[in-house]
Amino acid sequence: MNVLRFALLWTASLLSSVGSSLTTFVLGVWVYQSTGSPTEFALVVLSGMLPGILAGPFAGVVVDRFDRRLVMIVTDCLAALSTAAVGALIWAQALAVWHVALAAAISGACGVFHLTAYQAMTPLLIPERHLGRANGLMHLSSGIQIAAPVLGATLLAVAGMGGVVVLDLVTFGVAMSALVLIRLPAEVLRPNAAAARPAVLRDLGAGLRHLRARAGLPSLVAALTGFNFAFAVAGVLVQPLILSFAGPGVLGVLMFAGGAGMLAGGLVMGAWGGPRRKIGGMTAFMALGGVFLVLHAPAPSPLLVGAAAAGFLFTLPVVNGCAHAVLQSRIEPAVLGRAMGTVHTLGSAAVPVGYLLAAPVAEHLLNPALLPGGALAGSAGLLVGVGEGRGIALVLLLDGLLLLVIAAVLAALPALRRLDRRPVPVPVA
Repeated sequence: MNVLRFALLWTASLLSSVGSSLTTFVLGVWVYQSTGSPTEFALVVLSGMLPGILAGPFAGVVVDRFDRRLVMIVTDCLAALSTAAVGALIWAQALAVWHVALAAAISGACGVFHLTAYQAMTPLLIPERHLGRANGLMHLSSGIQIAAPVLGATLLAVAGMGGVVVLDLVTFGVAMSALVLIRLPAEVLRPNAAAARPAVLRDLGAGLRHLRARAGLPSLVAALTGFNFAFAVAGVLVQPLILSFAGPGVLGVLMFAGGAGMLAGGLVMGAWGGPRRKIGGMTAFMALGGVFLVLHAPAPSPLLVGAAAAGFLFTLPVVNGCAHAVLQSRIEPAVLGRAMGTVHTLGSAAVPVGYLLAAPVAEHLLNPALLPGGALAGSAGLLVGVGEGRGIALVLLLDGLLLLVIAAVLAALPALRRLDRRPVPVPVA
């Protein structure tokens, strides 16, 4: 019965994610078309990302102290109100870039509360043997977000920005109705509700203390953070790489191929559940992802880059699904919100770092060095070629090698291998 409840929650959440990703896409298009500034576009993206990173520990404390369904309802309503305000501004023809940035910040902060509550409830609804499947299905929304430009561009042409926002609010209403109507056991909503709670400031560090108390979990979180960094580097550079040798039409097709790869990975993980030894599976697919990243680099070929992007993104739900299944089964339910909030903050913090490092290095350092006659044309140029955009290809090559190194370290750590065995419970901090 609890599996059915999870399935209904997952379906409603996925539908709402579709609507939100479409709104994010069309607002991003509007910002870029209105300003013509990549910097303002990037600042709007960061405004939606940074509040979610900072809110992670606070979200964990709230999720472990209060009714988790109520937390999801309140934060989802706040996000919907910000979206509705944007819709009203569109209708009044008064929308400004700062409005979009503020709405993105509110949605980003609210989203981490929703995600933390969702992840904390999942292991209480799903048997441990099915956690890999559940986490694989949860990553389908990420694949849809990558593929959103294809559907979003069509809807933008047919219904306009206002129509897309209305569709987003409709999907929110469906998801909220499901969340309100589905009956969830009290132990799922508030595990260990009678336990005394420490002061809030001390509680903020409880998730980190709990993770550090378990051998292998800090290394696992560090590996996830490294994987997120590699993913961010690839994410910020793959579109400029494609545009260095192809036009916008090819870019749209290849972005759809990448999103299809992630969708396929989520579906496979949802059906398969991952290998029995989750750390071994995470290591193997992380190494496979490194190989696919390296394959972005040898030649400016749409076919090669499209296949490599789809292959890399296929590994993402498997890596994350295996890692989160281990975390959810090794962390006490009463502290799961705080621990997962900490994991989210640490992992997500690597994303803006990857964005801010990769693009300047590729644009100002390696691209000029790999032009004909450049400093690296006779060395690295033999691996990635010489010409426009080949500095980006070299960064992606190094990014793939970094992922292979992380996978090798994972395979070499005995504490991580021991996580594939049944753990001994640790008291809640």
